[in-house]
Amino acid sequence: MNRLYLFTILLLSCNIGDCFGQDTLTVMSYNIYHGEQAYEAGESNLEEIAAVIERVNPDLVALQEVDSLTGRSARLNDGQPVNQVQKLGELTGMHSYFGKAMDYDGGGYGEGILSRVPAEHKKVMLPIPAGGEPRALLIVRYPAGKHSYVQFGGTHLCHQFEENRLAQVKKMSKVFSHSDEAVIVAGDFNFTPDDSPYQQAKKNWLDAALLAGKEVPTFSYDDPAIRIDYFFLSQKKWKIIDMKVIKEPASDHMAIVMKVVI
Repeated sequence: MNRLYLFTILLLSCNIGDCFGQDTLTVMSYNIYHGEQAYEAGESNLEEIAAVIERVNPDLVALQEVDSLTGRSARLNDGQPVNQVQKLGELTGMHSYFGKAMDYDGGGYGEGILSRVPAEHKKVMLPIPAGGEPRALLIVRYPAGKHSYVQFGGTHLCHQFEENRLAQVKKMSKVFSHSDEAVIVAGDFNFTPDDSPYQQAKKNWLDAALLAGKEVPTFSYDDPAIRIDYFFLSQKKWKIIDMKVIKEPASDHMAIVMKVVI
């Protein structure tokens, strides 16, 4: 039996990722502007957000500015309060997880994650030493191969105080500091690459856009000027196959998408 024949048999008998340890994921991050049309006040944007997600067909989606059963969501949906991440899960056929950062208008406000398959999940509250709105980090442990997992986190850092953003980046790093698994943290970080919290993040994380050479603005849709939405990768070996910013008016932020090999 020659080597070429043996190699062909190997390819036919196993999944490439299981045999060679390479697993490809498509991940997405989208600030959904609390489920409201950013440029048409009073109208829900959930159908449009779901349509963008479906076109991408991702394995994992981090969602920011998510309402759950709030009065605000009811005002956008004929008086019926909506768990927005659950609704987006129904519209896209994905599993949905909500991490409440704070009580708001009779319900909750925080982070959402959509997952192609069921996944373990947990919420970690982030520090706010300068006060302001509570913030959270929502994490799922996603099967990335027969015997491997990737931890995927979604967050939305403080928009008010740099002291909070610095503390929140440090907390994010500490949460994953003892993990041997690959980690992706996605979201709206409310800082630009010129800011101190970004420099703090780079001490422990890889900026995926920098690796991919796709450092383009993510905010705002109508006047793209700054990059504040990111994928941060743990210090592992990664191969980014594709990365892009999706320009759609469903929100004031543009969605970011990455296809990556762990």
